[in-house]
Amino acid sequence: MPRQLLPDTAETDGDGSLLIGGCRVVDLAEEFGTPLLVYDEAHLRARCQEAIAAFDGKVAYASKAFLCRAMAKLAYEEGMSIDVATGGEYGIARAAGVPAASLVFHGNNKSGVELNMALRDGVGRVVVDSFDELDRIEALVADGAPAPRVLIRVNPGIEVHTLDEVATGVPDSKFGFPLAAGDAERALARAGGSGAMELVGTHIHIGSQVFSAANFADALATLGPTVRGWGLDEFVVGGGLGVPYVTGEEAPTITQWAAGIRRACDELGITAAVSAEPGRSIAAAAGITVYRVGTIKEIEGVRTYVAVDGGMSDNPRPVLYGSGYETFLPRSVAAERPRTITLVGKHCESGDKLVVDGAVPDDLMVGDVIATPVTGAYGQSMGSNYNKVLRPPVVFVADGDARLVVRRETLEDLLATDLG
Repeated sequence: MPRQLLPDTAETDGDGSLLIGGCRVVDLAEEFGTPLLVYDEAHLRARCQEAIAAFDGKVAYASKAFLCRAMAKLAYEEGMSIDVATGGEYGIARAAGVPAASLVFHGNNKSGVELNMALRDGVGRVVVDSFDELDRIEALVADGAPAPRVLIRVNPGIEVHTLDEVATGVPDSKFGFPLAAGDAERALARAGGSGAMELVGTHIHIGSQVFSAANFADALATLGPTVRGWGLDEFVVGGGLGVPYVTGEEAPTITQWAAGIRRACDELGITAAVSAEPGRSIAAAAGITVYRVGTIKEIEGVRTYVAVDGGMSDNPRPVLYGSGYETFLPRSVAAERPRTITLVGKHCESGDKLVVDGAVPDDLMVGDVIATPVTGAYGQSMGSNYNKVLRPPVVFVADGDARLVVRRETLEDLLATDLG
């Protein structure tokens, strides 16, 4: 198993078994059951610290990547503000003890209820996404809500090398005010002239899982004249930095990404304070998902299906985006993996495939604990109860201690909102 795809503290004990945070993964599977999400707390903290250093403290954690109260508390403890996009994300961050002033409220369709809650709590920033949202803010302030500090989200209209489903800065996008159409300038003028808000900056986000730093530079170049012309104090470049998921993929580190952004801003004469919103690059490689093998079905001349006790409900990215992952056995993490399998879940869908061409040792057997790395972002957060499968627990590990931060769902949880 490639070491670079495992969390920072990953190591092996005397018999070749994987330890993360000083805890044996196979023992965690016995203690907490499977499926199970295991996060390396030291890895999470290290990436938060790297982001803080790279952007001089002006950085928000993009909570859509992975959010629970423990994660919100950890990011805030490390000095990050937190980017939230719904009332639910906002509520979890607040329940974790994060002050409203340390939250950045995103979203292309914030409701009046969400905006009213955020404004009256004193949210740090509102990233405005539409003229309708400007209307809502002005109406709420007229009704007595405090005037917020806002950033205008600009759609630079550039193509990026990523999946269409996660490209957000292209001309055809539901996000932001289009630059080329003149909407961005009109939105900036309206916000700047409104007594219902304080315009403090501009914001862009070009997409997710972007490997090329040049894409970010292209977006900055497109937006440079607008940022310089308005002379606002803040410029947020969003997130979207990609991470390697499989052998052979490479991506810039957070430090390298930040350096490229700063260099581009300097060349363009952008003097605003530059900040960013990393999410995937903080959480993805910190987590692995642990399953137990239930069946091995060999179809001669076709493929070998290995079915586990989770599936598309705990990691929908392969089904949604065709995302690739590696497979390995935590009991023998460094073992050769000559056998090719297709790792599938237990859902009633032929497309319920976690890894199409997974590599495993020849001695894989029913009952084995099997894992997929780099599942710390957009697995748990995008998960579902499809087929009424119970969502798996989340464990943080550090210094030999395993801490349950999200318990496994129960049938009672499923029935709690079902009124019969």
